[in-house]
Amino acid sequence: MHCLVVEDDPVIAAHVLDGLRAAGRSADHAATGRAALERLAQARYDAVVLDRMLPDLGGLDVLGAMRAQGEARPPVLVLSALGSLADRIEGLEAGGDDYLAKPFAMEELLARLNAITRRRPVPAEGASLAVGRLVLDPSRHSAAFDGCQALLNRKLYSLLAHMMRHADKVVTRDMLLEHVWGYAFAPTTNIVESNMSRLRTRLLDLGIDPIETQRGHGYVLRSAACA
Repeated sequence: MHCLVVEDDPVIAAHVLDGLRAAGRSADHAATGRAALERLAQARYDAVVLDRMLPDLGGLDVLGAMRAQGEARPPVLVLSALGSLADRIEGLEAGGDDYLAKPFAMEELLARLNAITRRRPVPAEGASLAVGRLVLDPSRHSAAFDGCQALLNRKLYSLLAHMMRHADKVVTRDMLLEHVWGYAFAPTTNIVESNMSRLRTRLLDLGIDPIETQRGHGYVLRSAACA
């Protein structure tokens, strides 16, 4: 695994770099947001550890620039002293794949990096998924319904694909954490709920609302709502 650590605090940066290298990962360092974007333009990384509070571009600004790269961007673990629930939600909704508050244990950082870089299979290029008139197109990373189309980021695409494969069945939060995010443990953030809300917004843009919340159980994608 080749990682980029974006951190302006030299002590924390050294701690993370040493921990990654001790675990057999290769790692580069950028102390500013602009330096991070330059490195990302020059080299391919498997994951990015990104501090939110940087001296030039903020971490969320870096995320926005990375998000413009679409599916080509590496997964991002946001690392920040801003650890409130609102801060974590903001980081995840800005495009972070996970969020870890400072202070942190290096073992947890490694576990979370392993989780966000663990790729889950998605439909092969050219092979679409369909539930009724709702069609998921892997070549465009989009969902379509009755001629309307909504582009999806990597996580929303994987989330909808999993729901469509299990249409009319209850999909639990733990199932989504395992199969979409690759977590073997439940994080303290509401990552599933916030991404499900974003997915529903995309589907509402298409004129449908097929995902039903079953409180205490999980979610169901109703095929009848897509007919």
